[in-house]
Amino acid sequence: MSKIIASSAIRGAYKIVERAEKTLKTCIEKHGRDQKLEFPDTAYYLPIIYSMTGIKVEKLADAEIVIEEAKKLLPPVPSDRVWLPYLGAALDAGIATLWAEEIIEAIKYIDGPSPVEGIWLGAASDVIIRERGIEFVDGTAPGFAACVGACKDNKTAVRIARELQEKNIYVFMSASTDGKSMAEQLAEEGVDLGWDTRLVPFGKDISATVYSLGFAARAAMSFGGVQPGDGRRMLLYNKNRVFAFVLALGEVDEEKYANAAGAISFGFPTIADTPIPEILPRGICTYEHVVSNIPDEEIVSKAIEVRGLKITVDKVDVPVPFGPAFEGERVRKENTYVEFGGNKSEAVELLVMVDPSEVEDGKIEVFGPEVDDVEEGSVLPLGVLVEVAGRKMQQDFEPVMERQIHYFLNYASGVFHMGQRDIPWVRFSKDAVKSGFKIRHIGTILHAKMHSQFGNIMDKVQVKIYTNPEDVSALRRRAREIFRTRDERLGTLTDESVDTFYSCTLCQSFAPNHVCVVSPERSGLCGAYNWLDCKASYEINPTGPNQPIKKGETIDETLGIWRGVNEFVYRASNQTLESFSAYSMIVNPMTSCGCFEVIVAILPMTNGVMAVNREYPGMTPCGMKFSTLAGSVGGGIQTPGFIGVSKFFIGSRKFIRADGGLKRLVWMPKELKEEIRDLLEQRAREIGIPDFVDKIATEEEAETEEEVLEWMQKVGHPALEMEPIM
Repeated sequence: MSKIIASSAIRGAYKIVERAEKTLKTCIEKHGRDQKLEFPDTAYYLPIIYSMTGIKVEKLADAEIVIEEAKKLLPPVPSDRVWLPYLGAALDAGIATLWAEEIIEAIKYIDGPSPVEGIWLGAASDVIIRERGIEFVDGTAPGFAACVGACKDNKTAVRIARELQEKNIYVFMSASTDGKSMAEQLAEEGVDLGWDTRLVPFGKDISATVYSLGFAARAAMSFGGVQPGDGRRMLLYNKNRVFAFVLALGEVDEEKYANAAGAISFGFPTIADTPIPEILPRGICTYEHVVSNIPDEEIVSKAIEVRGLKITVDKVDVPVPFGPAFEGERVRKENTYVEFGGNKSEAVELLVMVDPSEVEDGKIEVFGPEVDDVEEGSVLPLGVLVEVAGRKMQQDFEPVMERQIHYFLNYASGVFHMGQRDIPWVRFSKDAVKSGFKIRHIGTILHAKMHSQFGNIMDKVQVKIYTNPEDVSALRRRAREIFRTRDERLGTLTDESVDTFYSCTLCQSFAPNHVCVVSPERSGLCGAYNWLDCKASYEINPTGPNQPIKKGETIDETLGIWRGVNEFVYRASNQTLESFSAYSMIVNPMTSCGCFEVIVAILPMTNGVMAVNREYPGMTPCGMKFSTLAGSVGGGIQTPGFIGVSKFFIGSRKFIRADGGLKRLVWMPKELKEEIRDLLEQRAREIGIPDFVDKIATEEEAETEEEVLEWMQKVGHPALEMEPIM
């Protein structure tokens, strides 16, 4: 390792640890050792410290222990005349730096300056980690770039950010150069910042860099099953599975060197735009750890090359930036040039399979006014008809493909899309229209993306777009009849009516032993994939993550155990799971990776179960928050009494059928209850308890298990009359 980098990193680590020690001492003098210390809304305490040491930093006294451990990691500062042929001393200093920075940032939540102020977001909650972590699991986001410092000018900052966005890479920003940060440069240019756009400004202080690596540490524990205290496994997990890198922008001082050493410990290389010393593949280095003096226009591609990211970017011929990273952009009313649908005009989107002779591939027609024909601020009706044809195309695939219209249109920067079927709402921004974006480009996007995503099952696509009121009304009437027929068809699909289920192993990139088994009545636990989605996915990519599973001989109909499913799960779980029950949360339940929408847990005192969604931040009657529960349920392990599920599955006829079914549900957050109320009420009528939904307690009626039981007795909950659940 370069003697300059080693000595600089170690000196920087001494500075940061000393700063943390002084900050902690001052905080203790002011508040006492028992003062609570935490990042908000997380069960992972200070996550890098927790993942590496197992120490639960809950109060200032705990941080004192960590500071002493950090000081033990600090090696003597080497002389600049000494050449070090190894990374060890500087890497230890890098880890000490990260521990100290977590303490510095956590104390800011007590004494300020607040980490959450203006554009700065501070620590991510566990809800964000799980929501965004799914994108790393399924490959939507191939990795993240920790951008430290600032670019030479605002224009360069925007160009680098856009390039990273178009490659679907998250951008985590921290620190500054000459008093300016990259995040501030983007904000000055009017670029939308936040988790929705994947441009995440953590903080202007160098210590805020720790949030990027804390994200990676929590990913290892949330999705990878890494246990707190297993520091070596956490670091290896990140090196092998989380594809991240550091962009060092501007001058690199000693404290930035120290952070770079911490990142290298995670396996994340540093790419710099200044001529700092390099660490190249020799000695124990298996790939470049520090690459320097890279021109701004090449720095992103060089970082991707060094880290080995696999990037797939579809080139769509539209005059605005395009990619999933722009999906979270909002087009505000004051920046809207033209809008369609919502509650202001009729709108509908429909995709249908037609005879190949009726389709001219790539044909895009607009019937009615174009953008050029209307004034700024106009409202138009919108009808989008996508006609597809192909030898492998099936009518069952129509709704699967149609749902993607929402995502595909949102990928265009300056285009806002919400809703589907006959209730979409679309806005074009003034900037998009100024750049040349027109209504016909809706067709350009859909033609390109349908071929890209569904090319294996369809051969030709044409798009007809209507903006005349009478045409849109006619299309809407036709679409509603088709939607009704589809819904009736889907309603007849049951687990018994098919002989094939489908696997989903997308999450094995993060949880190697987890396998989702998706059936008509049990969607994937992330809620993103149902049986038809998986069926279509298999047709599109026969070697992909969704493989057919022949059910085979029924071993136990009540529990939902089939010989063919067990044999598949055993192979696909790396021979770790011998049996799987589709309808029980007690007997060999399905494993979870960490992407679940909802966790279901037994409440023994009530003879029932509770369900809590990831968005709920409060304490649950089982004495744990969602994030704490998730640490016990995820990682690809079977945990009797706990399961991760989709919101849809709660209303399924097969929901924990072997354990008593829906009648066991005794508590859930009010927000979740209202979100799926229609589904729950439909099931309640089917089981002969039409008022059942109102018998389910929420946080408004009960916060503890004892209070849930009191509520159940008050309303006469049916679980009280059922046989013991355990």
